[in-house]
Formats: sequence, C-alpha cells, structure tokens
Amino acid sequence: MTEDRKLPHPLVSLIPVVILIGLLAVVIALFGSDALSGGSQIALLFGLAVCVLISMTCYHTPWKAFERQMTKTLGDVSVTLLILLTVGMLSGSWMVSGVVPTLIYYGVQILSPKLFLVSACIICSLVSLLSGSSWTTIATIGVALLGIGQALGVSEAWTAGAIISGAYFGDKMSPLSDTTILASSSVRVDIFDHIRYMVLTTAPSILITLVIFLVTGLVMNSEGALHIEQYTDGLAGTYNISLWTLLVPLVTGILIARRVPSLMVLFISSILAGVTAVIFQPHILSQIADDASLGNVAAIVKGLAITFFGSTAVQTGYDALNDLVSTGGMAGMLNTIWLILCAMCYGSAMVASGMIESITGVIVRWVRTRVALVSSTVGTGLFLNLTTGDQFISIVLTADMFRNVYDKEGYEGRLLSRTTEDAATVTSVLVPWNTCGMTQATVLGVPTLTYLPYCFFNIISPLMTILVAALGWKIPRRKPAEEELTVNS
Repeated sequence: MTEDRKLPHPLVSLIPVVILIGLLAVVIALFGSDALSGGSQIALLFGLAVCVLISMTCYHTPWKAFERQMTKTLGDVSVTLLILLTVGMLSGSWMVSGVVPTLIYYGVQILSPKLFLVSACIICSLVSLLSGSSWTTIATIGVALLGIGQALGVSEAWTAGAIISGAYFGDKMSPLSDTTILASSSVRVDIFDHIRYMVLTTAPSILITLVIFLVTGLVMNSEGALHIEQYTDGLAGTYNISLWTLLVPLVTGILIARRVPSLMVLFISSILAGVTAVIFQPHILSQIADDASLGNVAAIVKGLAITFFGSTAVQTGYDALNDLVSTGGMAGMLNTIWLILCAMCYGSAMVASGMIESITGVIVRWVRTRVALVSSTVGTGLFLNLTTGDQFISIVLTADMFRNVYDKEGYEGRLLSRTTEDAATVTSVLVPWNTCGMTQATVLGVPTLTYLPYCFFNIISPLMTILVAALGWKIPRRKPAEEELTVNS
C-alpha cells in the first residue's frame, strides 16, 4: 500500500497521534464518564481529519486509499458490531428475566466478601477458558458478579478489575479464542505450541494477580452484611427468584462447550431469557411497558420488546439496587458502536497514510538485543491499541512488522506470537477508545479509567514477557541470518 510512495516522516506521523491524545485528555477531563457520549467520537474524527489533511496535501495520498482501507476495516468489524448489539439485547433480557437477580440473590449468600475478588477472577478465568471469549464472559457471568460485589460492599472498580483479569486470562489461553488463533496464525505457529509457550509468561502473571486479589480481599473492610440484607430483600420483593431461571445460563454453557459461534450463543441465550421473562416475570414486563391502555398480553409483549431494544428501569425500593438492575438494551450500545466506527476510521487513515508504518519502522531500526526486540514488540502492540482502536488490527500489524526481524535475528516465531498476545491482546481493554475498552466499560457500567488500575493481569502480562526475555528463560536462538552467511562464506 505504501511501497510505491514515500512514507511520512516519523515526527510528522506523530502529529495526529499527539493531537488525538491531547483532545481525548481534554474530553475526559471535561465530561468524565460521559466522554463516550459524543466528545471522544469528535476527538477521533478530528484526529482523522488531521491525518487525511497532512497526507493528501504533503504526501499526495489519494482519497481512494483512505476509502479502501476504511471499507476493509469496517467490514472486518461488522460482526463485532452485531455482537455488541446482541450483548445489549442479552444484558437486558438476563436482567429482566431474573437470571442475573437470581445469581446475585444466591451468590451474595454463598460467596464470602473476603474471598470474593479472587473467586470472581477464578470463575471468569474458567468460563472464558471454556468459551474462548472474554466479551461473552463479561457480558454474562461478569455482570452478575458485579452485582454480587456491590451487594457484598466491594468496590465496583476492584470487582471489574477481577472480572476483566480473569476473562482476559481465559480468552488468551483458550484454543477457541479468536485472538489466540489470530496471533498464532499471523506468525504461522501451531496454536497449541503457541498456547504452551504462553504458559511461561501467563502462569506467573495470573498467579501474581490471584495473590493480589486474595490479599486485598482479606484486608479489605466491607459492610457486606448490611448490603446483603438490602439486596436479597429488594430482589425477592421485586423478582420471582427461581432456580428454574438458571436453565438459561446452563443452556448457554452447553452451547459454549459445543463451540457454537459467539454471536449465535448470545442471540439464542437472549431469546431463551426473553421466554423466561414471560413465564416468571410478567409483572416486570408490564411495569416496563407502563401503558394502562394495553391488555395484559399486549403489555407483556411491549415490555419484552423494550427489554431487548430500549432502556429499562425496575423499581425495587432501593436506589442502589435500582441502578444495578436497570439496563440499556440494544439502544444502550449505540454510543459504543458510534465510538468504534470513529476509532476504526481513524485507525484506517493512519494505516492508509503510512504513518503507522513510519512510526513503527523507527522502533524496529533501533532493535539490537533480545530484550530490546521483545520490549519493542510490546511497545508496538500497546501503541497500535492506542492509535488504531482495535486489538485485531494491533495483533495483525504487530506480527507483520516484526516477523522478518525475529527471523533475521534467529528467534522462533512462537516468541513473536506470545509477545504479541502478551501486549496487544491484554492491553486493548485498558484503552478507553479501543473497541475492547469501550465495550467492557459499557457492559459493566464502570469507566475504563476507573477499572484500569485494578486489571492486574492485563498490566502484569506485558511486563512479565519483558522480564522473561531479560532472563532468557526458554528462548532458544539460532545464529542470525548475517552470521550464518558469514560462517558459510
């Protein structure tokens, strides 16, 4: 794409990046948790405009190049957008049907406040490992765990950190995960060789994370008893709490185990939850419909439609519980989808203009040692998550940029695939305007910058891969290409 023309100078390429980061900082400072409601999107579009303006006026990049890249990128994320809409549908139906309230009702009575954080992390790890999807895990069991944490008096930021840490560990280590498959296939490494090699950095990272959550839970003060009584009374007085509602997550688990695609799992689970709502919570659906002119059946149908597509507010008698059981449905995902579209367009412009290639080319040229090579890969993965707004783009570009460098220096492809996952996959959820960051913030209702400091696994993983590289632990190396030529000659 950029081979037949001159690449922009690295300093020029940084201009759209610096402007974007500056604008986003201003937006976050001004709007806080409402930054995703429009300000961040405008910042991304302004960064896009600066990139296009510089490229077209100074480097004569044709507009068609930007159009082609945007068309390709938006096509690649189309399924992601459908998943997001379905997640909104699922979150509403699981809440109104009583699935999440039932899980919270029994969960707060079973889980200890002291062991809650480490338990939440382990539960999400197992679910994500089986499903291969951090998004599905967080949208289902993660939402329930967040409610349990609130009832136990645990900070939502800590709870979100435990949920995300566990979900991304399982996603990273699962052979069913699309990011795991993408990282290994991008470097042409067998997926099981890739997973086995990741154990060397991922196992220490998750163990340290679990220790942190365990120690924090043991020393954390909470008013769990008070919250538990309020939550159980409020839920029991509002919903028909029944173990039969748990058939929905049971069927969902079976579908996941049978490797049914995520989009189908989410949709089927939403429909099952809708049927469950009609059977067990018709009074809730009528309350949501809020239309006295309708008969019982019509009110229930209208309430179900609102549950799937619009926002719901159920009155439980407790303000904190009201906030917990309110949902946004598909409509609640529209700001996130708008942000994803803007982020994808900005990232496409940076790729089409050659600016991404120009900046990362500087990094590659300065690589001299094993630690520098791995550190540069980690830095590139994080940089691409910041600038392209999507982990899949970050994974592919990082692998493409460093594949020849690793081969030239005599390192195995699995070192690159592992480092790419340790960097690009897990840090995507820490970026507020990345598809992962904005999605999980929307689903959990916790701003990205609020949960970021507590996502210990996601923070430790890239540091651990650099540490292992510094130690040289199980990193074989053949003679670099230049040395082999010298010896042969």
